[in-house]
Amino acid sequence: MSNNEMIGLKSIPFRMIEQKEETNSIVIVLPGAGYTTQAPLLHFTTGLFYNKGFDILHINYTFTKEEMSALNERNFARDVQLAIANAIKDKKYSHFYVVAKSIGTKALSYLLDHTMLKEAKVVWLTPVLQNDDVFHTMVNSNHKGLCIFGEKDSTCFVVERFEKLKSNQNLILKVVEGGNHNLELDRDPIKSIELLKRVISDIDEF
Repeated sequence: MSNNEMIGLKSIPFRMIEQKEETNSIVIVLPGAGYTTQAPLLHFTTGLFYNKGFDILHINYTFTKEEMSALNERNFARDVQLAIANAIKDKKYSHFYVVAKSIGTKALSYLLDHTMLKEAKVVWLTPVLQNDDVFHTMVNSNHKGLCIFGEKDSTCFVVERFEKLKSNQNLILKVVEGGNHNLELDRDPIKSIELLKRVISDIDEF
């Protein structure tokens, strides 16, 4: 496993984890604002895809509270796209997955229009359903998608909008019983590990 730490255009850092031999498969990981690629869900997702023979691209943006409140989503998506383009400019991938967590789904809602991702399979982890762009992208998406929500995620789990997602046959919808925004149980680390195992298994089977 070789790691290349680079700085993408527009100052978004990224990390490319490559297979020892060249592959045509890559998974792009878009983390949450405070939920980094080193956090449990994305750490184990990275290992899962690496063992399947994928290269892994982590887009490692960070935001202050002030930057979050002033975030221009279209510019954010543009900067993420530039970082992706810079990371894979010398590669020839034909098989794409994208895994996005919370704020990462805001960028994803724009990125899926890109020709490169036309056939990509998408894992939506606690997508921000209260955001109109994210919601409309999901409900109208032609991409095969696995969408995982936390039942107790007061930030992103909007029941009325979740029910409307059921009309899209391209989406597999999962709700983690008792799960919070991190898809964990508050004050119960042992059962949280069991939930994590279930979520990673769902991603593995997707």
